[in-house]
Amino acid sequence: MGSTDLDAVPNNSTLELKLFGLAELLRGGVAQRLPPSRKVRALLAYLALSPHPVARERLCSLFWDVPNDPRGELRWCLSKLRALLDSPDRKRVRAEEDRVSLDLEGCAVDAIRIMQAAGSGFDRLSNGDLQDIVAACEEEFLEGVEVERSAEFGHWLAGRRNEFRSHHVMALAELVGRMPVGTPEGIAGARRWLEHAPLDVRAHGRLLAELARRGLLDDCARHMETAGRMFASEGVDFSPVRDAWARIRGQIATVSAMPVVPLEAARDPAATPASPTRRASVAVMPFRGLYSGRLGQSTLGDALTHDIISRLARLRNLFVIARGSVFAIADENLGLPEIGRRLGVDYVATGFLQEGKSGVTVAAEIAEVATEHIVWTDRFEVASADRLAVIEEISNGIVSSIAAEIETAERNRAMLKHPDSLDAWEAYHRGLWHMYRFTREENAKAAEFFRFSARLDPTFSRAYAGLSFTHWQSAFQNWGDRAEQTRLALEAAGQSVLVDDQNPAAHWSMGRALWMAGEAQEALRELEQSVHLSPNFALGHYALSFVHCQSGDPITAIGSADHSRLLSPCDPLLFGMLGARAMALVRLGAYDEAAEWGLRAVSRPNAHVHILAIAAHCLALAGRIDEARAQAARIRLQNPAYGPQDFLGAFRFAPDAVERFREGAALIGFTV
Repeated sequence: MGSTDLDAVPNNSTLELKLFGLAELLRGGVAQRLPPSRKVRALLAYLALSPHPVARERLCSLFWDVPNDPRGELRWCLSKLRALLDSPDRKRVRAEEDRVSLDLEGCAVDAIRIMQAAGSGFDRLSNGDLQDIVAACEEEFLEGVEVERSAEFGHWLAGRRNEFRSHHVMALAELVGRMPVGTPEGIAGARRWLEHAPLDVRAHGRLLAELARRGLLDDCARHMETAGRMFASEGVDFSPVRDAWARIRGQIATVSAMPVVPLEAARDPAATPASPTRRASVAVMPFRGLYSGRLGQSTLGDALTHDIISRLARLRNLFVIARGSVFAIADENLGLPEIGRRLGVDYVATGFLQEGKSGVTVAAEIAEVATEHIVWTDRFEVASADRLAVIEEISNGIVSSIAAEIETAERNRAMLKHPDSLDAWEAYHRGLWHMYRFTREENAKAAEFFRFSARLDPTFSRAYAGLSFTHWQSAFQNWGDRAEQTRLALEAAGQSVLVDDQNPAAHWSMGRALWMAGEAQEALRELEQSVHLSPNFALGHYALSFVHCQSGDPITAIGSADHSRLLSPCDPLLFGMLGARAMALVRLGAYDEAAEWGLRAVSRPNAHVHILAIAAHCLALAGRIDEARAQAARIRLQNPAYGPQDFLGAFRFAPDAVERFREGAALIGFTV
């Protein structure tokens, strides 16, 4: 697909493609008559958004169930598109080497414009551009273009619609955030935002601020009561909204005359139909500065705290106390038990920093409130005078450590409880414990716990993501029918995205499932969305490396693998991060270096047979034949029938990589 010039002034030959609402194609501002066939419109949209030419075989399987002549029907659809898009001086529908693409250079495509804006950040757009995007997204993407008996296209369409709904809310939030509180536009925008994102804490906070500014305190009370019941029925923690309302009340000059809103009503079982979903909770207290042996407030420490809280919240696997609440009690010099009681949290993170001429040193720790035991502590040093660089580097380390250490503690705690007594959160972590054993039997146990977690809480996105991973693992390890396990992985990932399309783990599971289904480009799109939602999501970066190291950009693969290890240096999937780097190096011809990384991969706990095969091939290519044969012997101990066909069949290597790995197998006689 060519680049698009979205700001070009239309002329008689300019094309404009609108994919929101009822699809429209305009030439020089004049609407063209589209064929009534849904498949033609669906094909037009799919090709328009495909970043690379698409194989005819792929298009046939995507749009036709079991037709007599799928290629003939595809040719008919393409002929309709040529009549619409081609002109005497320009052929826009291209079919070369059995692949099909659209040349859209100079065309204005509303969906592409929105995707580009989301990629660069809505905060960079003018108000006018934001309004245009919000208006476009008010209509459904490809309205009425569902294709019967085409599950794969239906999945693609559902994924795109979820993506654009997410972009709609983000653009709307940015637009409303620019409107002054107290204006007619402000309250109208807040209501509109809340309509599209009824569980968005920021939207509730904005509406409450608008109502309070107008003195409509009874309306605020009614909104809190209604919203509390809704959050409880959906299994979502309501305390961030209560925190937001508490801050708003504190900012109102007439607070003493305000009626007290019954904020605790949402916690009363008699007032709410369901209790919120439990998640491990953490409060990150403001980091203090160390000056001449005494601790005091630090602007850099405050900025670091804000950044850590924001990054942790974007991971969406912990309940993170809002900034306002922790800063409100920061100067009271409370002990750990009192902080835990006041904020109602399981864990508390604290730290201090010291600024010097050579850089900044930060000490941080996490403690469990119930036992007052320190779960983790570490020290970070950054030799830089650039405050933004300091925050970026230290935040990465602290956020990753907090998330990993709390998850490990929760997994271990879940293992000590009887399965019948687990709640959804505990069942999920019990599933993780089994999943990270990487055997067929443990994988099956993990799947059962993830299903149990999802039954206990159908809104728990990560339970579905975990279930998707177990099906992916079954397909990848050849523990079950690959096609069926891939279908189940896609199904569970789709449910994860549907439940929470802002959760990076949901898009991670979808990206892996799409890769297994042979959709590398769509997989990359989902994985990029996962790290866009949370730059600290290590598994998202690793999965990007995994896809790129086989058939994408090996340089990008190495960078993503290194970043994933930086974010999670003790990750249970560390062997995969190391193995992906080794495979990327093979594609670059750096065999000696690949061999070293392959050996590092197999030295990790739970390294499975495919990791052993990576090391064996890399060592052989590096000329280290005896070591390669030793790895081949380890493979046969695990699986006597394992051979190159199993290795190459598990991955999706580009042709150049296939030849190199075949060469390595031949060097050590690795055949069966």
